[in-house]
Amino acid sequence: MNSNWEIVIGLEIHAQLATSSKIFSGASTAFGEEPNTQACLVDLGYPGTLPVLNQQAIEMAIRFGLAIDAEISPRSVFARKNYFYPDLPKGYQISQLDLPIVVGGNMNILDGNGNEKIIGITRAHLEEDAGKSVHEGLDGLSGIDLNRAGTPLLEIVSEPEMSSAKEAVAYMRKIHSIVRYLEISDGNMQEGSFRCDANVSIKRFDQKELGIRTELKNLNSFKFIEKAINHEVMRQIEIIEDGGTVTQETRLYDADLDETRPMRSKEEANDYRYFPDPDLLPVIIEEDYINEIKASLPELPSVKKERFIDSYNLKSTDAEVLTASKQLADFYEAVEKIANTESQITANWVIGDYTAALNRDDLEIKDAKLSADDLAGLLNKIADQTISGKIAKEVFESMWRGDGSAEEIIEKKGLVQITDDNEIENIVNQVMEKNPSQVKDYLGGKGQLLGYFVGQVMKETKGKANPKKVNDILKKKLK
Repeated sequence: MNSNWEIVIGLEIHAQLATSSKIFSGASTAFGEEPNTQACLVDLGYPGTLPVLNQQAIEMAIRFGLAIDAEISPRSVFARKNYFYPDLPKGYQISQLDLPIVVGGNMNILDGNGNEKIIGITRAHLEEDAGKSVHEGLDGLSGIDLNRAGTPLLEIVSEPEMSSAKEAVAYMRKIHSIVRYLEISDGNMQEGSFRCDANVSIKRFDQKELGIRTELKNLNSFKFIEKAINHEVMRQIEIIEDGGTVTQETRLYDADLDETRPMRSKEEANDYRYFPDPDLLPVIIEEDYINEIKASLPELPSVKKERFIDSYNLKSTDAEVLTASKQLADFYEAVEKIANTESQITANWVIGDYTAALNRDDLEIKDAKLSADDLAGLLNKIADQTISGKIAKEVFESMWRGDGSAEEIIEKKGLVQITDDNEIENIVNQVMEKNPSQVKDYLGGKGQLLGYFVGQVMKETKGKANPKKVNDILKKKLK
């Protein structure tokens, strides 16, 4: 990236709340149903219908606000945001403007150099989602699916304090982790439950005023967010360095072409003609209610990370990875309770082979082919020296394929580790007899050949010899 320019990024994240019904009606929020089967008269904007606020959405917003050290507004107001679009049957969206439910807050991330950076959060407010325009399979026509209309959203607005696409992704991942820990959103990006708009601008380092910003709409993957922001930054730099001016507008990111393109010129806030919704009373939140919710909060990722470092003596980077997901953290602790290996070795297996297998097969932990008991059983076979760490990887893959438990597979394939000193010494003698020139070179000062001899012994034993014993016996014999 061009070092003459300072990049300024702010994110508006939309998290769909995990309520069973919509924010102002009793219609279901279930995903994937037939078009227009999950919308009632309120969602369809029929005259004479009245919205009724879903208290669960309020509670979820408060949970989020408490988790980010924000202020919970004792009084918040819903407003009508007026605009005309085919998927908005009422002609307005119910949202919050001047008096949102959550004000302020912050989120810690790691910047590009691995240093901690605090990103300020301006606000988080409740609003209803719009419907969806459908174009595929309609022979040039467009259809409207209103199943999503009225689904509760929490819009989380950051301060413009991120200075790279990587920081933006780190911030979004942290928010994603928080909403899932709190169980207020499933965070499913493929289904649109967690998406963001990115406001991007650039300015020269000696320039005080912020540059003209563009808004990138509806980014719903961490990979695309990074690519879209990087592309937009380069586009703006090229425009200014060629003597042009960046236009304030909304742009869409095309992942296939890796480019952004104009969607519309950016409306000003007053174009929406906000005014308090006359059908909804102000929301009054009492301190006792906030305290009650506060007492029910789970252990949050930052607290859990410090506990993992202190209790299990884990590396900070590993604790960060394990606690980014509540499901992964819970799985690690379940294995840790049963396994007889060191905590760091358990972490290495969970972060390494186990997570790699999940990603490879595109599985969630709840759908994984190995339970915590299964993995702990494998690690215990390493701990008691039944198998080596190398053989354990082979056993793991067999277990993942459903071939049986660690014990069954080890017995079936005859993988028990050779630990008898005499047996290993006999094999070491054979290897040395077969490689006299290498023995001579080793004795002549080429110490790196020890690895060659270890490899030959492991080859002769098909990887079943205890590596530590092989090393010890080789060093003794090669003196």
